[in-house]
Amino acid sequence: MGTQQISAPSRAPYSGVVHVNIRLTDGYTIVSNRLSQHRGLSLLAIGLGTHIQSLPDGRRVAIKVLAAIFPESETRIAAALHELEQHGFLSRVLERVKGGKLATRTVFYNHPDAAARRGGAASVAASAPAAASDAAPGSAPASAAASAPARASEPGEAVREAVRAPAPVPVPVPVPVPVPEREPVVVPVPRLVPPPTAPKPPPPPLPFPCGPSTALFAEATRLLAGLRAAAPQFVLTEADVARLAPGVAAWLERGMRPDAVRAALTDDPPVPLRHPAKLVRHRLIALLPPPLPVAPPVVPLQTCDACDRAFRSQAPGCCGECREARAYASERSLISA
Repeated sequence: MGTQQISAPSRAPYSGVVHVNIRLTDGYTIVSNRLSQHRGLSLLAIGLGTHIQSLPDGRRVAIKVLAAIFPESETRIAAALHELEQHGFLSRVLERVKGGKLATRTVFYNHPDAAARRGGAASVAASAPAAASDAAPGSAPASAAASAPARASEPGEAVREAVRAPAPVPVPVPVPVPVPEREPVVVPVPRLVPPPTAPKPPPPPLPFPCGPSTALFAEATRLLAGLRAAAPQFVLTEADVARLAPGVAAWLERGMRPDAVRAALTDDPPVPLRHPAKLVRHRLIALLPPPLPVAPPVVPLQTCDACDRAFRSQAPGCCGECREARAYASERSLISA
């Protein structure tokens, strides 16, 4: 019965997308998931919104300008702009510029909800002073003056009426001023990231075989030196091969076949591969297979020298019953003596 081989576990998921992320240092734009994963926008609108957000301020985003860059027609681009405008990501306002001409001003919002709340608070605060100035505390209501009845038809009657009734005293009427909504204060949570000057923990040690031998290390060296034959980007120096040979020897000692070790070390490398020796060392540590289970020792069969019965023992001799019988006979002889 052949020995079962245990291969290294796969790092890729069984289904779905697999991301190959490379750290970006230039030429990138931060796009919110509110746009990239919006369920009410079409893919064309999401892509167009991402393109507009990546442009610098002042760049023209007219329909004809976008149609000259991308293969979509003006009709489809106009529909995508209309979708962005409906969901609050885009606003287009006509403004009068120098010379009396009208120009379209385009504003793009990466967070439409927060921008709407901020704009609503600013409009309420701007309208509050105007409402207070329209109804000053010292002014009398205009409706009271308009509803006063004209009882006196003659000048004398008007004078007597004024002397008989005291003049009304204006009463200040408080005008409620709407309080603008305030955005909730977001307390920044400190990121638990060590500073660049913090000491780094030492790297984990490379695996080492339990029973090292010259043949085992020779096979490991040959396997590492021949990696470039299967994967040309895995070019290792002589010093790299000598340093990584104990790790490969530990894999071979645990029952891994050389072709399985080669596939585990060179499968799906990052592009571009800058440090092949570091990648091989990482995979030798992270993907180390468990040792093979040890089979229980088999005790051989022996033939009893006294009764010729078979029994299991590491050394030949008598079975258990015969040994007990001989021990009992020797005890009786000692007692009788």
